[in-house]
Amino acid sequence: MKILFYGARDYDQRFFDKLKPAHPDIDITFIEANLYAETASLAAGYEGICAFVNADLGTEVIKELAHQGIRLILMRCAGYNNVDLKTAAECGIKVLRVPGYSPEAVAELAMALVLTANRHTHKAYIKCRENNFSLNGLMGVNLYGKTAGIVGTGKIGLAMARICRGFGMKLLAYDLYPDKTQTDLNYVSLETLLSSSDLISLHCPLTPDTYHMINKESISRMKDGVILVNTSRGGLICTEDLIAGIRDHKFFAVGLDVYEEESDFVYEDMSEHILKTSTVQRLLSFPNVALTSHQGFFTEEALTNIAETTLENAEAFRTGQELRNEVHI
Repeated sequence: MKILFYGARDYDQRFFDKLKPAHPDIDITFIEANLYAETASLAAGYEGICAFVNADLGTEVIKELAHQGIRLILMRCAGYNNVDLKTAAECGIKVLRVPGYSPEAVAELAMALVLTANRHTHKAYIKCRENNFSLNGLMGVNLYGKTAGIVGTGKIGLAMARICRGFGMKLLAYDLYPDKTQTDLNYVSLETLLSSSDLISLHCPLTPDTYHMINKESISRMKDGVILVNTSRGGLICTEDLIAGIRDHKFFAVGLDVYEEESDFVYEDMSEHILKTSTVQRLLSFPNVALTSHQGFFTEEALTNIAETTLENAEAFRTGQELRNEVHI
């Protein structure tokens, strides 16, 4: 079975190459070009393609992939909100994903963002490099004894809850489908969580129901001086409303690994370019905001698990086994 890997980086190839000997009947070609309407025709001659969270898998692209004979789309990530599942189903293309690669990897970055934005370690590092040892602008708040609100209690949310508990924080949780086995989690309504939490950490998928769940109205319900962290999907937050909240001093700190306009330049070196919009620059201009480049998954363990599950998904499709990680409409 021949599979074309779009948007492949050196680290992708390194981790997949380690595991390829265990799957001798799967032939992988890595290309740097990402998947767009203009590059979909490169899939000619392949049975499947593998894409990441920043690929364009909309209607036009799916139809072109089907035209090229593609029968399988492998997502080497958990999210699939960039995939037109309806068109894929109509074209007879199976979509498989990696539902869980390392919950701890994402949760640990979420807490890293909390600490960075709260204690201004990113600013302190730059100041010290310039021999500026003043403490001006570096004051934070204790997390111990505060209340952490976990929105979404899947594997990543639960991992974040464990970390917050280790910091001595009280826990509140919200999920459409509460996990009744988590007896030490205090499930409350979203409204209660927003109004009672000192730290709010988002760990839910992007769906029509969760799109812009953090907006002007929900921000107004939050405590003054709240810390907000998002390591899930940028679309969970209405960026314009977030910026307005930051300017109104609603937030003590904000940590973002994902943001709405990231799809055009995520994982790209844009240091020599003038960006089309200024949203990211506006966020970076605030002293209490810390941004990273969608790197929650970026650990040795997570990348190993992603490669393992992706190849197992391909093998299951090739051999007609049960597709345990298939994504349905």
